[in-house]
Amino acid sequence: METIAKIRRRHKVNGESISEIARRLNLSRNTVRKYLKQGDPPRYQRREQPKPRLGAYEEQLKTWLEQDSQHPKKQRRTARRLFEDLQAEGYAGAYDSVQRFVKRWKQAKPALSQAFVPLIFPAGDAAQFDWSHEQVELGGVVQTIKLAHFRLAHSRQPFLVAYSRESLEMVFDAHDRAFAFWGGIPKRMIYDNPRTLVDAIKVGKQRRFNRQFLALANHYLFEPVACTPASGWEKGQVENQVGNVREWLFSPRPRFKDLAELNIWLEQQCRKKLARRKHPEQSSQTIGQVFAEEQALLRPVGKPFVGYVEKACRVSSTCTVGYDRNRYSVPAEYAGQGVFLRATATQIKIVHEGKVLACHHRCFNREQQILDPWHYLPVLERKPGALRNGAPFVQWDLPVPVRKVRDHLLKQDKGDRAFVEILLAMKAHGSELLSVACELALEHKTLNAAVVLNHVNRLKEPQPVRENPVPGHLRLQQEPQANCSRYDGLREGHHGQ
Repeated sequence: METIAKIRRRHKVNGESISEIARRLNLSRNTVRKYLKQGDPPRYQRREQPKPRLGAYEEQLKTWLEQDSQHPKKQRRTARRLFEDLQAEGYAGAYDSVQRFVKRWKQAKPALSQAFVPLIFPAGDAAQFDWSHEQVELGGVVQTIKLAHFRLAHSRQPFLVAYSRESLEMVFDAHDRAFAFWGGIPKRMIYDNPRTLVDAIKVGKQRRFNRQFLALANHYLFEPVACTPASGWEKGQVENQVGNVREWLFSPRPRFKDLAELNIWLEQQCRKKLARRKHPEQSSQTIGQVFAEEQALLRPVGKPFVGYVEKACRVSSTCTVGYDRNRYSVPAEYAGQGVFLRATATQIKIVHEGKVLACHHRCFNREQQILDPWHYLPVLERKPGALRNGAPFVQWDLPVPVRKVRDHLLKQDKGDRAFVEILLAMKAHGSELLSVACELALEHKTLNAAVVLNHVNRLKEPQPVRENPVPGHLRLQQEPQANCSRYDGLREGHHGQ
């Protein structure tokens, strides 16, 4: 193209001869004449290549392509896979022939993959759910959080809540929060096919949902609906919300102290900023105004669903059980026994025979030990030396007076055993009473276990004295009266002697 343009300019604009142009551009004169005669640039067309070996297999290939077109895109065979299947049928030709045939067949087929049917949802009918991954800065550290998206399909009212995981217990907590935020429950909840919710995908819309998730649906009485695989348009509202929320709320990257502060901010954004946007269909109203009308048609929320993931485990010799690559302490008397660990979005509970043995705030870091020092008190009675370097006691947040007494006693011989006696009293009578007892011991500068325990006994409220009934024959008929003159008389008599 560039050479043709140069030849035409030199001859028609500059007036150079054909011989001169051919000499300067190192071309033949015939080539220069050819380019000057044709006005348009040359077009190269590929001739139809013969495919004698594929001819007998074209009908089979068309049949396979028609069958694959009825399947989701991810389940369709590639040209390479079709070529291998044809070889199994006896085809001995080249792969290129199959590839060109598949390409021409797809180009000739009407493209309906981007055509959709507009959907309309009545008020109170349905809501859509999805996850997204967003970048935030929590406590000065950039992290990827998992953002749960809810969207009422009629009013478009969104709800957002962030977690560190996408596990089932987070799904339970997210639904509790969403229904509480909306003040009601829609008739249907539309989902993708996440593994946390769907155990098996069957023909059509049939699904085998997770049993614990079905317990959530039965509690709130909504119908769970799963989309067709690879058909995101069936919940297109929440799919679009993912991209919009990323642009509106997470660009630039926001900063927060922790996850709880982030969730408070997200709820405020849903209630104010996002609810004030115009409704896409009812442009005269905002999303919040349409939501206020829809809210009356939502089913009222009753008690929240107490959802958890339960795991059977055995308490180790260090009095801990493991979950999500962390260790949580259990009272020492249950070491070696089988217990059940119940994990929610915020707590870890250890249960034995229906009794809650321990409750911890859930930790989302890895390889951490969450230890309650009180769980190890029976071990300290037998091994008081563990008080100095035991992991549960290193960062123990004791009251200041108790800490001062501890630091003083641990410098003495057998001071660790003496402080264990104080800890036993603290567990029996409470930290406030023992703090006052330690303050009194510090004031008198007599720091030992006996003094502290003596102060504890003195500070305890005295037990009420129960009066014993007096028999009738022992009761006084006439009570004596106070007479100071009798005392004076006794004094006088004594002096007279």
